[in-house]
Amino acid sequence: MSDTETRPTNFIRQIIDTDLADGKHTEIHTRFPPEPNGYLHIGHAKSICLNFGIAQDYQGTCNLRFDDTNPEKEDIDYVNSIMADVRWLGFEWNGDVRYSSDYFDRLHGYAVELIEKGLAYVDFLNPEEIREYRGTLKAPGKNSPYRDTAVEENLAHFEKMKNGEYKEGECCLRAKIDMSSSFMCMRDPVIYRIKFAHHHQTGDKWCIYPMYDFTHCISDAIEDITHSLCTLEFQDNRRLYDWVIENISIESTPHQYEFSRLNLEYTVMSKRKLNALVEEKLVSGWDDPRMPTIAAFRRRGYTPASMREFAKRIGVTKMDNTVEMSVLESCIRDDLNENAPRAMAVLDPIKLVIENYPEGQVEELNVKNHPNIEEMGSRVVPFSKELFIEAEDFREEANKKYKRLVLDKAVRLRGAYVVTATRCDKDEQGNVTTVYCQYNENTLGKNPEDGTKPKGVIHWVSAEHALDAEVRLYDRLFNVPNPGAEDDFHKVINADSLVTISGAKVEPALVNAEAEKSYQFERQGYFCLDSKDGSKDNLVFNRTVGLRDTWAKINA
Repeated sequence: MSDTETRPTNFIRQIIDTDLADGKHTEIHTRFPPEPNGYLHIGHAKSICLNFGIAQDYQGTCNLRFDDTNPEKEDIDYVNSIMADVRWLGFEWNGDVRYSSDYFDRLHGYAVELIEKGLAYVDFLNPEEIREYRGTLKAPGKNSPYRDTAVEENLAHFEKMKNGEYKEGECCLRAKIDMSSSFMCMRDPVIYRIKFAHHHQTGDKWCIYPMYDFTHCISDAIEDITHSLCTLEFQDNRRLYDWVIENISIESTPHQYEFSRLNLEYTVMSKRKLNALVEEKLVSGWDDPRMPTIAAFRRRGYTPASMREFAKRIGVTKMDNTVEMSVLESCIRDDLNENAPRAMAVLDPIKLVIENYPEGQVEELNVKNHPNIEEMGSRVVPFSKELFIEAEDFREEANKKYKRLVLDKAVRLRGAYVVTATRCDKDEQGNVTTVYCQYNENTLGKNPEDGTKPKGVIHWVSAEHALDAEVRLYDRLFNVPNPGAEDDFHKVINADSLVTISGAKVEPALVNAEAEKSYQFERQGYFCLDSKDGSKDNLVFNRTVGLRDTWAKINA
């Protein structure tokens, strides 16, 4: 970003500006520290844009560091997907990918240091007893009977833990802080526990693993992070973050700053609830286009630019709020309106027969790929005697507000001729199956010579050349704005969140559609070829977003 461009401002950037002006820091170092135990969602996208964006704007660096301290729930596939998400959003991390496990030896050393200082002890209370001894928000905790074990004995116990001589859950290492603290996280928190689990980075070297609150702050210090940015649920934990740094012999003293997490209407961000949606097969997977994961948005046709713009628009504050889905959809509409090529697709086809068009004739019409951007060029669209049009684009009778095809009224076919409907055929249920019309051969690219101008324009595809396609109309997964507040979120799942159309007809140029690249289907919305199920031989298109926000009107 150049000095002449306006940077977004927020309380974190104001802190950084002050720190640089005061000489507290000369360079800015941030980090993005995901757990490799699932797919990233749009809330993580906000954090990615914040951490990497700040590093870019201040000519600093941002590390990608995996918080891999819980091997039972982690997988290398999640590591790879997270790296792909960060790069897809348009960011690159500083140096090599980092892992908290890179620092396990040093973390163990700092744990030993705390024991030697009398600030940590091995506790043989079981997990249930530890919870009981911790007390409540209204009542202080009480000291473990093992709290005052001698230093030498604690060192010996901790060494046995490391060597696998105790069972899982038999004991743990706790920091010795204050069991009467008003902050639960300071009541002698567990900092190491026993887990006989294979680790995707360290193999079977360790059977003790550090807890997040102990690991995170030390990892930040080792990497010389200047501004450690977390969401508000870690606000109280900042006291533990600072306590650990202050009580070990490490030079760097990073500081943690908290901002509000992203809450988005009509979805859930809880990893537990998202996992339930996948496990119960209520969606097709973590990348189902109705999910709030980055992978799902990518598959649905959202662009990196739209996600970055969304993060910019919602800003960074300390106030919890819920962002309207329309804000996100506005970002992708604005992007695709400018950048998506146009194409024609008929989702609910009926035949349109031009009776006075020469039998067997096929014209190759040049149609613009974008109405306002010449650089996007044009494509060839075949035109013939028999076409497909949308069923809703024809009525036998209609009022003046209806701007489409009506008997004895003229309409323009997009990029082609003016036609006038004369009659129609219907099936036994009274549904129109075929419309017959006459065309004015002198209206290609111009209005009729009598000066009349058709009131409407409709899209079409040549029946002879049309390709069959499946179209998936995705919408909000839930039918209430805050499904997470419901007693049972299953009851508010939107039954119409996916409508599949199997008989759509699309123009032949779409055989070359690229997965995850959106097109504006004229007058329908923005669609992209599905990256999993779609191919040249099996055209499957996902709706990215409609041309306008109809949800608010329908659900008002």
